[in-house]
Amino acid sequence: MSSEVLRVRVKALEEELERLKAQLRAETEEKSQTSESGSRQKKQRVEKPFDFSAHPRRHVALRLAYLGWQYQGFAVQENTDNTVEARLFEALLKTKLIQDRQTSCYHRCGRTDKGVSAFSQVISIDLRSTQYGGGLGVTVPADVDVKGKTSADELPYVKILNRVLPHDIRILQWAPVESGFSARFDCQSRTYRYYFPRGDLDLELMAEAAKRYEGTHDFRNLCKMDVGNGVLQFQRTILSASVQPAQLPHPSVHNDPHQLFVFQVKGLALLYHQVRCMMALLLLIGQKLEAPEVIDQLLDVEKNPRKPQYSMAVDYPLVLYDCHFEGVNWRNEIEEEIHILNTFHQHWVQNAVKTQILLGMIQGLQNTSTEMGSLQCWLMEGSRQKKYQPLLSRPRCESLESRIQHFVKRGRLEQEEGENGEETTVFRGKRSKHAHLTTTNQIQNKNSEAETEESSLQNL
Repeated sequence: MSSEVLRVRVKALEEELERLKAQLRAETEEKSQTSESGSRQKKQRVEKPFDFSAHPRRHVALRLAYLGWQYQGFAVQENTDNTVEARLFEALLKTKLIQDRQTSCYHRCGRTDKGVSAFSQVISIDLRSTQYGGGLGVTVPADVDVKGKTSADELPYVKILNRVLPHDIRILQWAPVESGFSARFDCQSRTYRYYFPRGDLDLELMAEAAKRYEGTHDFRNLCKMDVGNGVLQFQRTILSASVQPAQLPHPSVHNDPHQLFVFQVKGLALLYHQVRCMMALLLLIGQKLEAPEVIDQLLDVEKNPRKPQYSMAVDYPLVLYDCHFEGVNWRNEIEEEIHILNTFHQHWVQNAVKTQILLGMIQGLQNTSTEMGSLQCWLMEGSRQKKYQPLLSRPRCESLESRIQHFVKRGRLEQEEGENGEETTVFRGKRSKHAHLTTTNQIQNKNSEAETEESSLQNL
C-alpha cells in the first residue's frame, strides 16, 4: 500500500474519531439535561403543597413528658429556638398534622421554665384526622364530599410524633376532646414535685412548714412578680403541700443523707417561680436557719408588702408532675408504650450508672473522721453566706406599686379612671388569665406602711 493511500486512510480515521467524540458529547449532554429535568420534576412533586382543606380536623389533647435540662424552657421564645415547644411544632409541621400554629387552636396547660422537666404536660390542638364521618372534636370541611369516603382508624398521633421528636421529648397519650376544650383553662389542678437529698435537713420541720402553704394566700413574696406580662393579682390556692420520701428506703439503711425526698405541691394555678421560692424557704427551715412561722409572716402582705431579697432553689430538680382534667378519656397506643419505656429506660441506665460512679467516688474519699459538707447548699442559687442574715431583716425588693408604675412609664400598662373615680391599671398586651383589673388605690393602701426604698434583687 502506497504512502498516499495510508495518509488518506489515517485522515479518514481521524475524522471518524472526531465525529464519534462529538456524538458522545451530545449524548452525554442530552442525558444530563434529561436527568436534571427529571430531578426538577421530582423535586416539584415533593414540594407540592399539602391540601389541608381536603382533610377533617380533630381537636385533641396530647399528654407529653420531657427532660427539660437541656432546654431554655417549654414555651417558644423570641431569642432562642431551643425550647420544648419549638421542637414540638417542628414535629407537627413536618408530619403535616397541622398547617401552622396560628390556625391550630393551640393551648398549653403549664409553662415550665429553663431546666424544668415534666412527667405530664398537656396541650390541646387541632390535628389532621381521618374521620370523615365525624366524631368527638372532629370538623369536616364544608366543601369536602364525604360520600364514598369511609372513616379509617384514627391516625396514630403518638407514634407519628415520637418518630420525629428528640428522644428527651415523648408524647405519652392522646384524647379526643370537645372543640371548646382548652388545656390551659380547663385544667382542674396542677401538681409539681421538687426532688432533694435528705442531707442533714430536719424533714419533720420541713413537712410541718409545708402545710402552712395550703389554702388561699397572696404569694407575692414567694414568687417573681411578672407585672410586665399583666399579672397584677397574686392570690393563689394551694390544695396540698407535703414533704415525703421519693421512694421507700432499704430497711438496712437508716437516715442515709443521699436518700431522695420530694416536696409536692398541688394548686389551681401557680405564679412565676413560685415553687422554687417555696422550696427555698423550706430548705432554710430544714437547716434551722428560719422558723416555720416565717412562711406565715411572708404570706401576710399587710405586714410585709415587699419581698425580702433571697435566692430561689435551682431549676433542674423541679418537675411538672401532673395536670388533672375531668372527663378526658386518654387513649394508649400499646406498641408505642413499649417504645417510650425503652427510651426512658435508656436515659435511666445512663444516669443511674453515672450516679453510682459518683457515689462510689464520694464514699471512697470519705472516712470516719471526715465531716460531710451540706448537700442542700447545692440546691440554692448564688453563693452561700458565711454569716446568715434572717429573711425579715434583709433589704426588700420593689413593691407591687413600684413595679406597676415602672411598666406604666414603659407603656406596658395603662392607668384609667374607674367608675368610682379610682385609678385602674390595665395590661396593654396579651392578658393572662389572672391579669384582672387592679385598683391602684387599693395597692397604695396595702403598701402605705412600707418603706419607699427600691433596691434591685441580688443573690443572698
